[in-house]
Amino acid sequence: MIRALIVDDSSFMRKSLKYILETDPSLEVAGMASDGEEAIRMVKQVRPDVVLLDVAMPVMDGLTALAHIMVECPTPVVVLSGVKDARIAIKSLEQGAVDFIKKPSGTISYDIDDLSSEIVARVKVAATVDIRKLQISLTQMAQSVPTANSTIRKEMVVIGASTGGAMAVANILSSIPAGIKAAMLIVQHMGPDFIPSFAERLRWLSPLAIDIAGEGEALYPGRVLIAPGDCNATVVKIGNVPRIALDRNSSPLGLFPSVDSAMESAARVFGAGVLGVLLSGMGSYGAKGMQAIKAAGGDTIAQDEASCIVFGMPWAAIEAGCVDEVLPLGRIAERILARI
Repeated sequence: MIRALIVDDSSFMRKSLKYILETDPSLEVAGMASDGEEAIRMVKQVRPDVVLLDVAMPVMDGLTALAHIMVECPTPVVVLSGVKDARIAIKSLEQGAVDFIKKPSGTISYDIDDLSSEIVARVKVAATVDIRKLQISLTQMAQSVPTANSTIRKEMVVIGASTGGAMAVANILSSIPAGIKAAMLIVQHMGPDFIPSFAERLRWLSPLAIDIAGEGEALYPGRVLIAPGDCNATVVKIGNVPRIALDRNSSPLGLFPSVDSAMESAARVFGAGVLGVLLSGMGSYGAKGMQAIKAAGGDTIAQDEASCIVFGMPWAAIEAGCVDEVLPLGRIAERILARI
């Protein structure tokens, strides 16, 4: 059984979330709290496997409670909030939340049942997280990196990430200097409302030129584009210039943005000049894309299990036999630089 603690100041929301979680026989509600202070006490008392945490609450808000929980009694936390400011989602991930779910219609969402399957699935994923790895990711600082040269220089880097990957992406980009001789495309599974704040945060951490990918955007050395959250960002060549094409019609495995689509299209355009990188995330997203990069003669890197929050996507690519190097998060920026 996975034991969850529900924290929300709304009695309606607490009761609704309890009903949603207990519809799954593998989930059990270990307790409920109405504010941040009560949440901290209950985490210490009942020792839940997962905390489902609201943000806007009296006495102590959710972000403050999250910071205390991660220090005093580290536990996987899924933030469930109706706060409209997308920066709150990014801040919660930086402070240690495993995942963030946006309530469908505000702080008290009477239509919360619409997210039943998503809430259950994300709580289950959170329960698999090794909290020690999460703490390592939170405290790991960017290391100085060498400027080694590779004999086969890569012109294009595609990075795919999902659950637990936002911190990993930030770690890597903060370690890469401006003026690199390759373009980069980041595909982070994240809702479209959160992508602008994610990009803003990355700009603050990194010296690179970082933008959200738009239709027809040019890919050029030193530029980092982030796929929007509601469509696929693919690479095409118009004349002699590689550009972004956005596709909202279909997606492999039914998820936008698709890591596979981005990697497969980059392999078609850049061939052996592509480097694919898979970071923390659930599922098998990216395995087909990494296979396409290998088939085109490119190189591939996967984050290792010890440093992954969720070792799903990298493991699937490793099992498919299309990964050249399996590296801890702290060494991935170094290897990217060596290959470009």
